[in-house]
Amino acid sequence: MSIPAWINEAKNGSRAAEKCLFDFYAEKMMLVCCRYLKNREDAEEVLLDGFYKFFKNIGTFHYQHDAAVTAFLKKIMVNECLMLLRKKNVFTIVSDTIPEVISGNDDALSNLTATEILQLIIQLPVGYRTVFNLHAIEGIEHQEIAELLGISAGTSKSQLSKARALLQKMVAQKGITYARQKSR
Repeated sequence: MSIPAWINEAKNGSRAAEKCLFDFYAEKMMLVCCRYLKNREDAEEVLLDGFYKFFKNIGTFHYQHDAAVTAFLKKIMVNECLMLLRKKNVFTIVSDTIPEVISGNDDALSNLTATEILQLIIQLPVGYRTVFNLHAIEGIEHQEIAELLGISAGTSKSQLSKARALLQKMVAQKGITYARQKSR
C-alpha cells in the first residue's frame, strides 16, 4: 500500500492504516521532537499527542504528495513541542553575552555525525535551541517566531545569534577533541 492509500483508509477509520502511517513517520517525527525537547519521555509524549491530533483531524487533510504529509506532521509536532515548553514554563530567554568562539579544526563540522550535531543542538539552553530550530531548521522568519513565542523579533534574532556562536564554540571544542582522539 502507498501513503495516499493509507491516508484514504485512515479517513475511513482504518486503525491498520493509521498504524502504517504511524510506523512510517514516527522515527522522522521523533527526531523533530528530540530537537526541541531534551527529555526523551517528553518527546515521546509529544509524538503521541501529535499523531493523535493528526488522526483526529485527518478527515480535513487533503493529500497532495508525500512531502505535504511530512510537512503537515512536522508542523503539528513543532507546535506540540512549543505547547509543552510553554506548559512546563521552561522556555526562558538566555541573555548572557555571546560566547567567544575558539579557533580549532576548520573541518570540525565535517568530522561530526548527524547524531553528534543533534546532541550539540540539544545541549543549547531552551531559548537558544527553540529559536535556532525554528529559524535555522524549520525556516521560520523572526517575526513569526516572535509571535509563536511571545517575544520580540529582535529578541529572536539575538537568541539565534547567540545560539550560533555557542554552537560554533561547541563544534570547535568537539573538533579539537576529535583531532586529539584521532592523533593518539
